[in-house]
Amino acid sequence: PEATSEDGFQNSSENLQMSVIRFGAYRELSRKALMNATVRGKQPERIFWDISMKAAAAESLAKQEAQLEKIRQKNKDNPEKLKRELERQAARFRVRHNGPHYKDLSTGATARVSWSYGGAKYAWKPSKARPKVPAASRHVVVIPARQKLIVELGNLVPDRGTLRVRVRASRVSVDKNRKRIPSLQLEFGWQASNDSAASVRISNRDVVVDAVPEKPKFYQWDVPLSEIYPRNLMRKTAKMGGLPSPSEFVKLVNSSASQGDIQIDHVEVIAPIYEKWPPDSHTRIFLDSSNKTDEPVYAREVLSNFLSRAWRHHATDAEIDQKLALFAKIRPKCDDFQEAMVEVLATVLSSPKFLYLVPPGRAKRSGKSGDGNRLAAWELATRLSVFLWCSTPDDELLELSARGRLNDRDVLVSQVKRMLADPRSRRFSRHFVRQWLGMQLLDFLQVDRKAFRQFNPSLKEAMQEEPIAFFDEVLKHNHSVLDFIHADYTMTNERLARHYGLKDVYGNDFRRVELDSTHRRGGLLTQAGLLAMNSDGKDSHPLKRGIWMLESLLNDPPPPPPPAVPEIDLADPKIAKLTLKERIENHRNHAACMSCHAKIDPWGIAFENYDAVGSWRDQVKGKPVDASSLLFNRQKLDGMDGLKRYLLANRQDQFARAMVHKLTTYALGRPLTFGDRSGIDRITADLRRQGDGLATMVILIVTSELFQSK
Repeated sequence: PEATSEDGFQNSSENLQMSVIRFGAYRELSRKALMNATVRGKQPERIFWDISMKAAAAESLAKQEAQLEKIRQKNKDNPEKLKRELERQAARFRVRHNGPHYKDLSTGATARVSWSYGGAKYAWKPSKARPKVPAASRHVVVIPARQKLIVELGNLVPDRGTLRVRVRASRVSVDKNRKRIPSLQLEFGWQASNDSAASVRISNRDVVVDAVPEKPKFYQWDVPLSEIYPRNLMRKTAKMGGLPSPSEFVKLVNSSASQGDIQIDHVEVIAPIYEKWPPDSHTRIFLDSSNKTDEPVYAREVLSNFLSRAWRHHATDAEIDQKLALFAKIRPKCDDFQEAMVEVLATVLSSPKFLYLVPPGRAKRSGKSGDGNRLAAWELATRLSVFLWCSTPDDELLELSARGRLNDRDVLVSQVKRMLADPRSRRFSRHFVRQWLGMQLLDFLQVDRKAFRQFNPSLKEAMQEEPIAFFDEVLKHNHSVLDFIHADYTMTNERLARHYGLKDVYGNDFRRVELDSTHRRGGLLTQAGLLAMNSDGKDSHPLKRGIWMLESLLNDPPPPPPPAVPEIDLADPKIAKLTLKERIENHRNHAACMSCHAKIDPWGIAFENYDAVGSWRDQVKGKPVDASSLLFNRQKLDGMDGLKRYLLANRQDQFARAMVHKLTTYALGRPLTFGDRSGIDRITADLRRQGDGLATMVILIVTSELFQSK
């Protein structure tokens, strides 16, 4: 089960327990990772798939030609009828199809693309020599928006190395304003039988197809094969053409949100690609050394380098000698040096010194300040790197920690700024935001598709990305954390902009869009994904939304409900006729419910203008929405606008402290205690004095005594 703390974080030390079975599993995972990173023998030969759309369409075009020939034979004695029938049939061939289809650009003739897994009859055979790339052809395949083209490759796709997919493509039409430019995604999949299939996206980002029809160009993806999961388990056991099918395929997906067809005339697939042999992943472990023939000496060199990186500090002679003794013990049982060393290195990666940020024995907190309770320089480098990069320290951090300079405040601040400017900091945004806001609820959200037909996978994906992109934007520009309550901008792509009613936003990439007062968006409270995940998939849910806001944004969770709380009886005709707000008020009148609901309901009711998928609404079942409510102190909240104004006018300090509390909890990887309160108050006060910037908050946390202590 997932280890989630009361604050919602999955990196909390109180829940990250380790058993002997888990240690064994980590060792096996470490061994597999090392096997993927290292290589043996000669460099594998590349194999090439060369697919022209002219060849792919040959069968369909031959069928069309057969139909035309039949008409010629039937009407050969009647020239006028022959001409008329041929023109009529040619017009049928030029019809536009909704799905992917082949097209002869010279004649306009089209034919549907067919594919089925049975018999692997659509699989292309590879060659060992790279074919010459043909000139651009007038025979293309057209992929309309949100449609896919399967290119089947058979069962010879390697397990390791890089898979390179190149397509020569262009837009079908040119938008005068160059705004509606389509994009491609790449998927990898297989179908072994009717009930055994998979298809997963393997491209990190969409490729914008900006080439004009007259000048198509190549677009390329490079994907590590070892990272593609799942693979077809039948690919090494079943025969091609049989069942279950061992074949695999790549899928080209037109991911455009708006209308924008893509045409492709040539596809090239190459695997496995290694830019050098052995690859860098191998030589970083098995160093190039003049001592390779002297196994004990070379083993010490490999272990010294690897331990220092894996355990994030300079390896001591005792640590190296311990692993050398293990190497000497298992070496006679292994075929060669590399096999024995991989086994030893797997124990390094499954050691507590790798798995724990602060090894057991070092993590005891005395509760007192002072040098004895401070993190060692290498421990500080580790905590900082895991916080901002979700990874181990790089060479610069390790060097600074080894020289003892990381404890210098100015040096530490410069490192924080460097790390936040690095693309790896995007991992921090993603992991923190998803845990802080409890976004796993959105992952498993099931929406009533009959009631909300506009809700589709691309909209859900955009909803999942918006809070992360918004946090990243605030962090990148050091905007005020109060922007999380309300901002005059948002981060959106075309699909989400359409959901919000924003105009002139095209493409799948998220970008900053300025808002005016009519858009009823801005900040986290009105983001569709966060509203949707706190609904029941059919209607809004004021209780869920109110609790979520109190817990996530104000760090003021309501008390748990008392036992035997009565439920709202929807079978009662009188209650069924009430509006949602009226039902809640009726429920709150029960004595057992009053104390909790008086604290929750007013916040949740303020969200009522937003439906189950976060769209704005003025009416529900013909009745006007009443989103006004009274807080327990008789303060009126007039809908979302009133809620935001109240928070900004009366709860700024509470929100800022809640943000500091949440971010510090995540940074430390442990729940905060009573003894940490003064530190949180000090960071919050400094943050408020310095303008509430999010990047400023990160720096204040990293330079605090809390962060630099065990």
